[in-house]
Amino acid sequence: MLQIKNLHIHFHETNFVLDNISFNLGENETLGIVGESGSGKSISSLAIMGLLNSSAEIKGEVIFNDKNLLSLEERQFQKIRGKDIAMIFQEPMSSLNPTLTCGYQVVEILQQHTQLTKKEIYNEVITLFKKVKLPRPEQIFSAYPHEISGGQKQRVMIAMAIACKPKVLIADEPTTALDVTVQKEIVHLLKELQLSEKMSVIFISHDLSLVSEITDSLIVMYKGKIVEQGNSKEVFLNPKESYTKALINSKPDLSVRLKNLPTVSDFINNTVDNTEITTEERISFHESIYNKPPLLEINNLKKEFISNSSWFSKPSKVIAVDDISFKIYEGETLGLVGESGCGKTTLGRTILHLEKATSGQILYKGNDITKISKSDLKKLRKDIQIIFQDPFSSLNPRIPVGKAIVEPMSVHNILSSNKERKEYVINLLEKVGLESGHFNRYPHEFSGGQRQRIGIARTIALQPKLIICDESVSALDVSVQAQVLNLLNQLKAEFNFTYIFISHDLSVVKYMSDQLLVMNQGKIEEIGEADSIYDNPKTSYTKTLINAIPKGL
Repeated sequence: MLQIKNLHIHFHETNFVLDNISFNLGENETLGIVGESGSGKSISSLAIMGLLNSSAEIKGEVIFNDKNLLSLEERQFQKIRGKDIAMIFQEPMSSLNPTLTCGYQVVEILQQHTQLTKKEIYNEVITLFKKVKLPRPEQIFSAYPHEISGGQKQRVMIAMAIACKPKVLIADEPTTALDVTVQKEIVHLLKELQLSEKMSVIFISHDLSLVSEITDSLIVMYKGKIVEQGNSKEVFLNPKESYTKALINSKPDLSVRLKNLPTVSDFINNTVDNTEITTEERISFHESIYNKPPLLEINNLKKEFISNSSWFSKPSKVIAVDDISFKIYEGETLGLVGESGCGKTTLGRTILHLEKATSGQILYKGNDITKISKSDLKKLRKDIQIIFQDPFSSLNPRIPVGKAIVEPMSVHNILSSNKERKEYVINLLEKVGLESGHFNRYPHEFSGGQRQRIGIARTIALQPKLIICDESVSALDVSVQAQVLNLLNQLKAEFNFTYIFISHDLSVVKYMSDQLLVMNQGKIEEIGEADSIYDNPKTSYTKTLINAIPKGL
């Protein structure tokens, strides 16, 4: 279906982003491309789609229907893009237009590439929404992207991609940052659609375990080159290259608890440390933190939202956090896990006073902070901080990252001058694995993993006591994720931080946490020691979360 021949891509004043890439995509084949950010896997897909900007210098061939797509003019490419070759982008929220309804965005594709009538197009979109298993397709047709969940937005993107029955579908990280259960559904959905529509699929991901479950063949990319390729089963079960082994082993091992997760550089340099945390060490640690009063105590916390009324409906009440109680101790990591919509982020935002509690108590160092004054709340902001899920959207694109870190320090009068603050921030940047020269760079000049490190530096600059990590590694490559998790643990040991670690990925939460809280529909499903819950889950919901973790072939 598709031939990539000796593809070279580089941008002005950079080295080759793609260096002599060649591969074939067969008819009805699902080909997996895996690698870290910067390996070239997404750039190759953008080249196939003709979406690289004019600064890219491209050599080689992309053969489709006996034509070299790289030689086509934009007007010619528009007839192919979206119709014969379609793409599901990584981040549906930024790929969908927030000012248009979900249905109309699919309508536009059909208007451009078909001769269907207005009514036929509407019926076709409803059929597509049913095909991708969206609930209430008629309502979602009229809904805006912000009104539906992440998994539903991804299904709308898939509906857009398959609307014109393309021969080739490129899925670029289509499940990144989705719940493990939703991820499993999306992966199975793509496989079903591939078989029913007889499409050839390129499935791009950093997660080799996930890709190996649904693809026929695999390409492993590293620094713009193909380092390994072959049958998916053979590559996953018998990897030849140390880099491929690193991708497989960078995810936390569910059967052991290592002191440090192995990273790609550990495998390449043969410096993997498989030292486990012993039972004695864990018992000693727990005894040292649980013999003091709790740092944070939540009692019967409730958070309700009232939806807006309209001409046709009355206001409705949604209970996002429903009678939650738990304690967290200084130096502890509490893992908070559950699917999107379970209330875990709302719980974190309510603790931070970004949402006002409807009822219940939030005791910080024994004081109820639900009735706190504005001046005391400003002081509390320094003690309780958050690392956001998406570091790019939480950083101001017009401000250099150094200034973004210095700014809250000035607000809270940390250190006496901007010169001292700058020196302190440069030290922090180096502590989180960045360089002093990064102080004056802007957010767009960094990779996803680097931006997450900037977010961590900004958070710890205020020397907080409690840090809420809200899905802070969910969108990162497995290898970069390992680096960030190791960094968080090192900082915790150095500064005696206390973490509330929010994630949908139970394997990551289990590795990071001392205590685990499983949420479902606003309520606590299970709470207890992390390893005990994983080894002996009491509820069917927790078992479903565990079973949805990609384990590979």
